Amino acid sequence: MIPSERRDYIYRYVHEYQLASISALSELMSVSHMTVRRDIRVLEEQGKVISVSGGVRLSEALRQELAYCEKAQLHHRHKREIGKYAAGLVEDGQVVYLDAGTTTFEIARSLAERFNLTVVTNDFSIIQHLMNRPQLSLFHTGGQVDQRNYSCVGNSAAMLLRSLNIDVAFISTSSWDLEHGLSTPHEEKVLVKQALLEVARRRVLVSDSSKYGKYGMFRVCPLEALSDIICDAALPPEAQQLLRERGLQLHNVQL
Repeated sequence: MIPSERRDYIYRYVHEYQLASISALSELMSVSHMTVRRDIRVLEEQGKVISVSGGVRLSEALRQELAYCEKAQLHHRHKREIGKYAAGLVEDGQVVYLDAGTTTFEIARSLAERFNLTVVTNDFSIIQHLMNRPQLSLFHTGGQVDQRNYSCVGNSAAMLLRSLNIDVAFISTSSWDLEHGLSTPHEEKVLVKQALLEVARRRVLVSDSSKYGKYGMFRVCPLEALSDIICDAALPPEAQQLLRERGLQLHNVQL
């Protein structure tokens, strides 16, 4: 691997496992410990990871999201079960918004055989998956194309959403916690998510537990602005307790 490929590999690895030892990374990439340490130093200077004794962990301050194709490979079982559970909240005849993301894609998979639904999304992968389902009514937001995430973002997408009445919106995120609420490292995503908060009757965060405790530079909303949070049961018990003490409707999905 060339240096940029190694650093991408390390970043993806700690996204999946949260913590990685230098020995494990050295063996996985067939390079020396010194090479791994140099790569970690570069990633740390970029604010992506934090060095710990004998290894590296993901920084709580998220500087950049993984590309869609990379995110799709992580925590797939968690996302699939969350998607099935979330689809169970949808009633016939509703207008449903699916935010761009790999977890919301799993909701789309579960909704694909349903009837009498209108699905609105900014995600090209979701539209492609549902395109041959004539029993569904489909709307795409359009707008500025985010090529890394196969979606549309920005003011044009937000304007379309503000013209609609959404029954239930499933909102994705790369980072959330009690202190910072829902956040993102990418400013252009904020307008779309905030427009949803204005027009959706029920606002549901769908996220696997690996994203809890992270925060991005741009704040979307406090968690109290959400109607529900759907997460897997691996969310730390203390976090579950704090969320419920705040009066938040938390759905724990068993794997």
